[in-house]
Amino acid sequence: MSRATDEVHAFTARATDTDLDDLRARLAAARLPETETVYRSAPGPRRWEQGVPLADLIEVVNYWRKGYDWRSFEARLERIGQFRTTIDDLGIHFLHRRSARADATPLIMTHGWPGSVAEFAHVMDQLADPNDPQAPAFHVVAPSLPGFGYSDRPVATGWGVGKIAAAWVELMERLGYRRFLAHGGDWGGVITTLLGGRFPDRVLGIHTVLAQAPSGLTTDGLTPTELQWTEETRDFWRHRAAYAKQQATRPQTIGYALVDSPVGLLAWIFDKFAEWTDTEDSPFETISRDRFLDNVTFYWLTRTGASAARIYHESHGGVNALDPELLVDVPSAISIYPRDIEKCPRAWAQARYRQIVRWRTPETGGHFPSLEVPEYFVKDLREGLAAVLGADDRRS
Repeated sequence: MSRATDEVHAFTARATDTDLDDLRARLAAARLPETETVYRSAPGPRRWEQGVPLADLIEVVNYWRKGYDWRSFEARLERIGQFRTTIDDLGIHFLHRRSARADATPLIMTHGWPGSVAEFAHVMDQLADPNDPQAPAFHVVAPSLPGFGYSDRPVATGWGVGKIAAAWVELMERLGYRRFLAHGGDWGGVITTLLGGRFPDRVLGIHTVLAQAPSGLTTDGLTPTELQWTEETRDFWRHRAAYAKQQATRPQTIGYALVDSPVGLLAWIFDKFAEWTDTEDSPFETISRDRFLDNVTFYWLTRTGASAARIYHESHGGVNALDPELLVDVPSAISIYPRDIEKCPRAWAQARYRQIVRWRTPETGGHFPSLEVPEYFVKDLREGLAAVLGADDRRS
C-alpha cells in the first residue's frame, strides 16, 4: 500500500450556519406524497408494509427542523478527538479516544450502512476508561468508511472491503498500534472478518455481531432455532433486500435523491432503522430521535448519500468481495442479536472462524446494538474482547 504521507492531522469540522439553515428550509419546503394505502393507526408493525408511514415521517421531519441540535453532536465528536490521514491518496477521517490506562489495548471499531461513527460516539468513553478498574480498557479508533462522513469520497472504483481492511492496518500502524483488536457489524463485520483472516500477525482477535459462513453448508444437525435463523436470513435476502440490490447496481441513481433531498435521505435510512431494530412499531422505542438524527444529519451535511451507497457496488461480488475461502484463525468472539438481519448458526460460523472463544445470543437487540442496548453492548464487547485477549495470551 502506497504511503504518500504518513502524517496524521487533528481535524475539526463545524457545519456552517448557512448549511443548517438550508437544511431547515428544505425540510420546510418538502413535497410529500399522500398517506400510504395500508394506513393503520399506531402501534403495529404492519403499518410499515409500504415503507415509512407518512405520519411518522412528518413527526421526525418537524423535530429535525425545530428541535434537533446538531451542535451538541458536533461538540461530542470534538471531545472524543477527530483526525484525518491520507492512505492510498484517499483522506480517511477517524475518531480516536485514547485510554488513561497503561494496560489498555488498541481496538478498531468499524461501522456499516446506514450507520456511521455516530453508532460508537456514545460508548467510546466507557470503553476507553471504564469505571470498574477490573474491566478491560481500550484505545478506541473508529474510522469513517471511504465515502462516509468526513472521509473522502472515492473518485474511482476499487475501495471495496478488502482494500478498506488493508487501509485499517495501515491506519493503526500510523497510530503506533502494531497489534490490535477489531470489532464490527454490517459492512464493519465483513471488514473485521477480513482483518482477522488476512492479517493474523497484526490482529490479536476480533469481536463481531455479523458472522458470515462459507457457502455450501448443509442444515444437517442445526437446532430448531438455528433452522429458523436460516429461514429468516433467506427471507431477508429474497424479499427485503431491494435497497441492497439498488445500491449494488445503481447507486448513482438513488444517490441523487439522497444528496439533494433531506426527506429522501431520512426516509431511506428511517425505513432500515424501523425494520432492523428490536422493536414492535418504531425504532424510537429503543433509540432516541436525537441519536438517530445524529446519524442522518452526518450523512446530509457531508453529502455522502451516494458515495456511501457505493460500498455495495464495490463489495457485492467480484474481486473486492469477501473471499469465500477465507479462514479466520485468530481468537473470535461472536454475538448474534435476535433481530439482526443475518443470523449465522454456530456450526456454520465455525467453518470460517476456527477459534471461537466466546459465542453469545443476547435476549434483546437488533442491527444497531450500540444504539439500541448500549449498556449491554459495552458489557458484551468488553467480555468478548477479554476472552479474545485471554486466548491470545495462551496462544503466545
